[in-house]
Amino acid sequence: MKGLAGKRVVITGGTSGIGAATAQRFRDEGCEVVILARRPGPDVVQCDVSDREQVERAFASIGSLDVLIDNAGTSVRSPAVDIGAGQWDQVIATNLSGAFWVAQAAGRAMLAGDGGVILFTASTNALVGYRYYADYNASKAGLVALTKSLALEWAPKIRVNAVCPGYVLTPMQEAEYTPEMLDEVNRRIPLGRHATPEELAGLFAYLAGDEAAYFTGSVIVMDGGETAGSVVSGGGPGS
Repeated sequence: MKGLAGKRVVITGGTSGIGAATAQRFRDEGCEVVILARRPGPDVVQCDVSDREQVERAFASIGSLDVLIDNAGTSVRSPAVDIGAGQWDQVIATNLSGAFWVAQAAGRAMLAGDGGVILFTASTNALVGYRYYADYNASKAGLVALTKSLALEWAPKIRVNAVCPGYVLTPMQEAEYTPEMLDEVNRRIPLGRHATPEELAGLFAYLAGDEAAYFTGSVIVMDGGETAGSVVSGGGPGS
């Protein structure tokens, strides 16, 4: 992608799934990659994004950056009537509050420097209803509104966009769904399969590069056509 070589890229939740694939893609593009994650590993700054003080210490150690992939997230499959305060607080603290603390710290550094690009990992759960993920859905919908607000505040120096993946075959997805459930989901997706993490990584690389220079405040869906129509799509009115 044009304009990525030599860039400094920070990725939260970059040790597995979409984050790990995205980290590798940016390395392949010639970028310096720093990962924020709770688990130790190569190029990792240990940080729980839900803890604002940890986030601020992490960014103080990182210094300047050009691109932020604000990706860390968690989910728990649970009926809404069974969600307790602990689960709700954990999901919101990581997926929404944590995403904001990270974006805020990155935004300060970018505004003080040469600007940059911030990309959130939202979800199609932000756009349509899904059963058994009320807390996750609420957190991702918040990210969409946050994307638009920050894009307005920080333009023209910082571009802020959100990517809304549909079903992606990640360890988190495989942990929550049985093989039978995965097959059922695939039958509902027009392209007939889950996305791969590498496909999402390619989209992040494009949006961070010079060829996407006119994208800001945008919410880009990548879901194999899942949300193109209703669950019962296929017939016209009255069918």
